[in-house]
Amino acid sequence: MPQAPIKKLTLKQQQLKLREDAILDAVNRLLATKGYDLMTMDEVAAEVGIAKASLYKHFESKDALAASSMTRLLEDTLAHMQRQPETLPPIDKLKAVVRWAVTTHLRQEMPLLPSTRSSIQHALVVHEPYTEKLSAVTEQLGEWILAAQDNGSLSAKLPGEVILYTIYARSCDPVADFLRMGGAFTDEEIVEHLITTCFNGLRD
Repeated sequence: MPQAPIKKLTLKQQQLKLREDAILDAVNRLLATKGYDLMTMDEVAAEVGIAKASLYKHFESKDALAASSMTRLLEDTLAHMQRQPETLPPIDKLKAVVRWAVTTHLRQEMPLLPSTRSSIQHALVVHEPYTEKLSAVTEQLGEWILAAQDNGSLSAKLPGEVILYTIYARSCDPVADFLRMGGAFTDEEIVEHLITTCFNGLRD
């Protein structure tokens, strides 16, 4: 069945997308360094170099802005996951996700995962694009976790949910920041150390 031709964006639509991407890039940096509760719309506008009134033309509220940022993060996560070769063992696919997440975190491009106590929680729950992407990421990770448990590369004694949230938590692990501050390791070494502790624990 022939695919429908991809509709090209108009120049105005391209400019709008570039501006919104720049805004979300700024939001990612601020969420990575300050978190949602401390981030302000004034800071976002200043980071992008636009007036706050212009910012509100793109995103109606701080909640909408953060929800869009988190949705784009999940889209990027899915894209990275889908690039994994089919022949790659499930444990290596999981490691690749953690490697990408920690690397993105060290570049200060990974928004902090929203706290269960944060006011952003409600905004995310009612933001359908976010919940759809989160469901897709969770489902794929869950399949890889089960496959890795079946072939013995992950412990079958651990509930899959524990492994899943451990993997999610690596994206905002402060250990990476402390190790970088210490200056004894390169970023690449930090990433591999965190992968080792995540999947192999602290034993030889």
